[in-house]
Amino acid sequence: MEFSLTEDQQAYASSARAFSRDVLAPNAAAWDADSHFAKEALRQAGELGFMGMYTPEAAGGLGMGRLDASVIIEELAMGCTATAAFLTIHNMATNMVGKYCSEAVIEQWCLDLTAGAKLASYCLTEPGAGSDAASLRTSAVRDGADYIVNGSKCFISGAGHTDVLVVMLRTGDPGPRGVTALLIPADAPGISYGKKEQKMGWNAQPTATITFEDVRVPVANRLGAEGQGFAIAMEGLDGGRINIATCSVGTAQQALEEATAYVRERRQFDTAIADFQAIQFKLADMLTELVAARQMVRLAAHKLDTGDAQASTYCAMAKRFATDVGFNVCNDALQLFGGYGYIREYPMERHVRDTRVHQILEGTNEIMRVIVARRLLMDGALEVIK
Repeated sequence: MEFSLTEDQQAYASSARAFSRDVLAPNAAAWDADSHFAKEALRQAGELGFMGMYTPEAAGGLGMGRLDASVIIEELAMGCTATAAFLTIHNMATNMVGKYCSEAVIEQWCLDLTAGAKLASYCLTEPGAGSDAASLRTSAVRDGADYIVNGSKCFISGAGHTDVLVVMLRTGDPGPRGVTALLIPADAPGISYGKKEQKMGWNAQPTATITFEDVRVPVANRLGAEGQGFAIAMEGLDGGRINIATCSVGTAQQALEEATAYVRERRQFDTAIADFQAIQFKLADMLTELVAARQMVRLAAHKLDTGDAQASTYCAMAKRFATDVGFNVCNDALQLFGGYGYIREYPMERHVRDTRVHQILEGTNEIMRVIVARRLLMDGALEVIK
């Protein structure tokens, strides 16, 4: 079992680290304060290949595995959590287009998407369909060579600022088999966008509701076959769980490094607080749990890359564990800063705000526990998952 990064992975990490250090980190606080969506930075990320990391090469992407992509995402999240997180959502949607759309649609959209010249939003969640995604109701009714789409999606990252929407829609009977995926241009007639949500974190990317009123979409824009949408969505969510877990690990790594530097400099009772055993024990626990989370995420990514039958379970475990650990490490780092951690002159409060939502999206951590428990309770599961 090999835990070291390959030469290629080290090169990816080095490139991502430089971009994170030079482009993302210097601007992250201002983007958060101004709720600025950094499209130009995303275009620059596209020039490095980061906007189509695991999109098939035939569609203009790099065709990476999820482990390779995770190495990159961790470095990007150290610079700006919210921007890195949107980048992963764009990658998920772009990969779906490149993998499941027709050659004509791929030719029309994918080169611009993988280059970061155009941006994609992923549309699954609805006001009445969050954790129970199979109960979605936004509909697509066949009308000749088109579908007519009606309904709404909520909590959509990039909504109103992206160019294309990958949307999961009800085309058949209730349940997962009645769901179909469509690519819809974001400016199609009949689409409207709600107000930009005022959020606790992730301010560097817009979030809004999307409403569809008799939106006409060519059948040719379908991803895969009719009724395949839920399977495509779940496949995407396995990778999405790895991505958001990685964002938590990257942000926690940054928070730990900043906290470690701070406690070396901060003096109380005529000594650096790093010399206090209580502080040392706290740092030791933070690092230990962070390393454990990183290895679990990379194990899950490896399972996904190799097509392991238990990959979904590992992705759920990694997402639950890493997002909990990531938030806790950031919260503990804030505590080490004392009162300074609570003010915006320092980045700690942003790290805490930005990682909190990771425990909710891509399936809440409660749902991750349901997935793992159901697998555990199957006959013979303990012999398989070890």
